[in-house]
This record gives sequence, structure tokens and C-alpha cells, in this order.
Amino acid sequence: MGAAESYPEDLKYHSEHDWARLEGDEAVLGVTWFAADALGELVHFETPEVGASVTKDQSYGEVESVKAVSDVIAPLSGEVLEVNQQVVDAPETVNDDPYGNGWLIRIRLSSPDEVGGLLDLEAYKQVLASQ
Repeated sequence: MGAAESYPEDLKYHSEHDWARLEGDEAVLGVTWFAADALGELVHFETPEVGASVTKDQSYGEVESVKAVSDVIAPLSGEVLEVNQQVVDAPETVNDDPYGNGWLIRIRLSSPDEVGGLLDLEAYKQVLASQ
């Protein structure tokens, strides 16, 4: 079950085990392999509405697994442009492909300067080492 442990170098990471893939003035957000593995098989994703605002370091939804319910923390602020319907319909997609088909939402950045506060891969690995 689930994907092999991995952390792509092209992503920016948040210490709460969320990631952001920057695409111009937009970003795709999701949870890291570590988060998906720690939660176990996901069974539900409570999403924000398209058009809603998400705020850096604040919860924008919940993921429920067979073990627990956890808040999903926004690594960046912005307006929700899209929710990944595939994950709503089949939450276990996050376990199988957390950086590909298992992305959660796409946002338009409202504060692009926040990107500088995110972690690169090496800094995120230091967070993992302290867990």
C-alpha cells in the first residue's frame, strides 16, 4: 500500500508536512509522503470551496484516515482555484501518489513573498530528522 518514501527537490515544504509546487502566480498544494504515511490510508478529504481564501499556516481542510482526522495546513496564502476531485472521490490517491495525482488544491497566490519562508528539500529533511 502507498508510494515509496520520496521528497521531490522541485517543491517547497512547510514544517507541518505540506508541500507547494509553484507555477507562476499559482501553486499546487498537497501533503508530503511523511504525512500520508503517518496518517495511514486516507478515507476522506474535507475540502475548501473554490473561490475561498486560504491563509499560510492555517487549516484549509481535513484529511481523515483509518487512524485519525488531521487538519491540512496551507503553506501559502491565496484563493482556491481548483480542488482535486480525484482525491475527493478516492482519498487513497494521496497515499499512492502524494506529489502527482494526490495533490489537494490549486491556489492563486495572494502574497508571493511568503514563498521565501518555505523550506527547501535539505531544510525539510532536517525537520524530518527531528521527528
